[in-house]
Amino acid sequence: MINKEIQNRIRLSVAAFSYEYQSDSIMSDAEFDELSRRINPEVETGNEVMDRFFREQFEPDTGMWIQRHPDLRGLELIYNKYYKGF
Repeated sequence: MINKEIQNRIRLSVAAFSYEYQSDSIMSDAEFDELSRRINPEVETGNEVMDRFFREQFEPDTGMWIQRHPDLRGLELIYNKYYKGF
């Protein structure tokens, strides 16, 4: 079973990436805000780098934290595969 916290963090990160770096809104502002409020930075997912990033850098009131995300390339790959079809 996929860890819901991991899934939410990935969805939110890809949405923030697409908005900030691709000028493409893949979810509404309301959906982004709702998902942001569900993120719990204190949840340990087993990925120390991402857990630390969400504890120390994540800010639910803005998407600007994406600029400090440790795996922008990975987010770009997900964005291109699932939202751009390449």
